[in-house]
Amino acid sequence: MPPSFLRTPMALVALTALAAGLGACHADRAATTGSLYPTDYRARHPIVLADDARSLDIFATGTGHLDPRQAADIDAFLLEYRRYGRGTLLIDMPRGVSPALGAAVERTGAAIRHLGADAGIGARQWAVTSYAVANPALAAPLRLSFQRMEAKVASQCGVWPQDLGVGDAGFSGRNETHWNLGCAMQSNVAAQVADPIDLVRGRPEGRIDTVRRVRDINSVREGKDPSIEWRQDGKNSVKSQVSN
Repeated sequence: MPPSFLRTPMALVALTALAAGLGACHADRAATTGSLYPTDYRARHPIVLADDARSLDIFATGTGHLDPRQAADIDAFLLEYRRYGRGTLLIDMPRGVSPALGAAVERTGAAIRHLGADAGIGARQWAVTSYAVANPALAAPLRLSFQRMEAKVASQCGVWPQDLGVGDAGFSGRNETHWNLGCAMQSNVAAQVADPIDLVRGRPEGRIDTVRRVRDINSVREGKDPSIEWRQDGKNSVKSQVSN
């Protein structure tokens, strides 16, 4: 190609089009090469904060009294509602139970509301509904529920999109972790968190022991060892030794 042709307008247009085409091909290759598979289990199964329902099933026993075990469960449930609950506290009563159990169900519901009143839950915070019992021969519980913010895994566990064997040669050759790895652990961590806000930020420091701190500072100023010396000889408790 003669040099004079490269200086013509048609040559400049052709070179510009060729460069644009090559640049587009290069951009496509850059977008499609490389693995988009998230290798970090925290990216595959992130823990998120979302509203969810908390529920507790209470079974009518005897003539409708609350046994100590279920009474303790209700106390803990009501305490959680007062701390983290949103909206009303729903009590779902079974309808269509046997006549011998109907009165016990009503008395159990009244006993639950009485415990709620003792815990500081007013009558306006309750909402009573009912559900139809499918089989009267089976035990039908009274279900307490409320809405609260909970930590949970956004993805579903137990999903296996790849064959862990030799069926997917490309996946096996890349030596990447399988999709379900870490999902159960993330779910367990989310379930064990008492306050989901702890996953967002740490808690502030509590109050210091001013008496203990002043005594330690004075010991250092006097050239004494500020550490505690105690001996557990079976006669004195550890608490009494530390408090001295």
